[in-house]
Amino acid sequence: MIEIIEPGLWTTVQDLGRLGNYHLGVPPSGAADKFSFMAGNLLIGNPVDFAGLEMTLFGGRMVFHKNTVIALTGAPMEALINGRPMEFWRAAEVREGDVLTLNACWEGVKAFLCVSGGIDVPEVLGSRSTYELSKIGGFKGRKLEKGDKVSMNEPLPGVFKQAGKSVPQEFIPGFSRSQEIRVTMGIKGHMISDQGLKAFLNSEWTVLPESNRVAYRYTGAKVSFIEEEPPFGAGSSFTNVVDFAYPIGGIMFPNEEELIVLQNDATTGGGFVTIGTVISQDLDLIAQSRPLSTCRFTAITLDQAIEVRRERKEKLARLEELLKR
Repeated sequence: MIEIIEPGLWTTVQDLGRLGNYHLGVPPSGAADKFSFMAGNLLIGNPVDFAGLEMTLFGGRMVFHKNTVIALTGAPMEALINGRPMEFWRAAEVREGDVLTLNACWEGVKAFLCVSGGIDVPEVLGSRSTYELSKIGGFKGRKLEKGDKVSMNEPLPGVFKQAGKSVPQEFIPGFSRSQEIRVTMGIKGHMISDQGLKAFLNSEWTVLPESNRVAYRYTGAKVSFIEEEPPFGAGSSFTNVVDFAYPIGGIMFPNEEELIVLQNDATTGGGFVTIGTVISQDLDLIAQSRPLSTCRFTAITLDQAIEVRRERKEKLARLEELLKR
């Protein structure tokens, strides 16, 4: 098992998420930066969906009570094993009694600890991911606390040969404070004026501190809505949106001066004007965006979005092949 000595800011058990329950009001949850998470699993010979730990800004301190092989990926925290530096993106053998310390990261937000065989917690609706708002999945449905003892599955056969292997530099993502986020336009975009659309695409947006796993909030330009005639002659002109189902990655405007991008723990529906959807690959970039970092949104076609997805799938396949050698 892994015993938590100091829990860090916000550490939860995650896998790739629980799919197929969004219509029931249950979001997918799962690793916020999926590429980093999957690369960590591949590095130690796990299937990409084995559960690991997701850590936010700093990871605290934990002791291993089993010999195994681990990998750290994602936002680069200062990592120490028994006081000695440990590299991110490199598989490492740990022995019973070894203490892993994870101090603050200097860029990015989310780091991941993958262990051979995966974290052993019960599945809920087909996933081990934590959805803290409803207290389901993960370790008792919550973030980890001091004194928690998290079970690990037995290491996979032959995994100790993975120790020392590393992810090639070309596969390691950057964690810039300025990002270009690709979106497919649509949904309720017709509720935004032409001037508003131009402002959305031509402006720089800043991440606000209250951003989290439910949604990232941004401020930037003023994005004006269209005006419609009110029903029954009452009141002044207004914009109205009937409640509908939100997609993960949906870009919503609660008002004309802020926007919200829904993340893996998002609410499943509502009535905000929704201009489009961030492509799934770039949700990783958003999850690694620190408060007060900036981005610009770029419109792409659905065909282009599908091509980006194909390219990432092929990239992961190449990485898996390299790590098997």
